[in-house]
Amino acid sequence: MTKMKLGVISGSLREGRYGPGIARWFTGQASAHALFDLDVIDPADTPLPAALPLSQETLMDVTGRPEEMRRLAERLERADAFVVVTPEYNHSFPAALKHLIDWHLTQWQAKPVALISYGGQGGGIRAAEHLRQVFNELHAVTIRNWLSFDQHWTRFDADGRLIRDPEGAEAAAKVLLDQLGWWSEALRQARLAVPYQAAA
Repeated sequence: MTKMKLGVISGSLREGRYGPGIARWFTGQASAHALFDLDVIDPADTPLPAALPLSQETLMDVTGRPEEMRRLAERLERADAFVVVTPEYNHSFPAALKHLIDWHLTQWQAKPVALISYGGQGGGIRAAEHLRQVFNELHAVTIRNWLSFDQHWTRFDADGRLIRDPEGAEAAAKVLLDQLGWWSEALRQARLAVPYQAAA
């Protein structure tokens, strides 16, 4: 069976961010799961202009973008599924992540999205719930299970190794990847059979 492409997005640009380390831990779990080819996407690698195009038509046409921005759009387009790693800032997800999402309209359509959140006592749950609403508007499907790390600074070391309750998190990651695999294959086959068209 052909492996599906999984885009793992690290959603924070804040100095001292934990997102890339948590993304590295998750990609280790996904590699062991062996269902996906992985593409780690860090918005820090491709700064996006502050202003969005005025029209959706201009936003959907990526051919006129600078090369780095065009490559980013193509990577998102090639993905069969996404995992978004997000902290919770001020009861929601980071502005940089929203900006990345808003610059790409069609790349998310009819694809599954799994969420990994981290934060204080709540583990970033509010950020994850807000992202569900955003991806629903973009015709993506957020899967039911997600991973949440409360007090993440006590759970991961500086290299992104999970040092507190690794067995529980690894078991939860497997369930998440199983669900994501099912949705990825089902939606990929559906897109191949009938190209998805969002309502105008």
